[in-house]
Amino acid sequence: MNDQSESGPQRDPVTPDALLHTGSGGEVTAEDLVLASGRDITPQNLAWAERKLAAEGPAALDKMLP
Repeated sequence: MNDQSESGPQRDPVTPDALLHTGSGGEVTAEDLVLASGRDITPQNLAWAERKLAAEGPAALDKMLP
């Protein structure tokens, strides 16, 4: 027997816009930047992120994310 509804396949709910945007209006940390870059949190990567944030400010995070 088929347990699926006969009205068709069920759809996943749509993700609300508030969850899709970075909202970088708040404080951006070096850890945020490391994670957004897909790197592991290591002392070297945190130092890289701190330098990048010092040079570019919170826009550094916006540049990394689509």
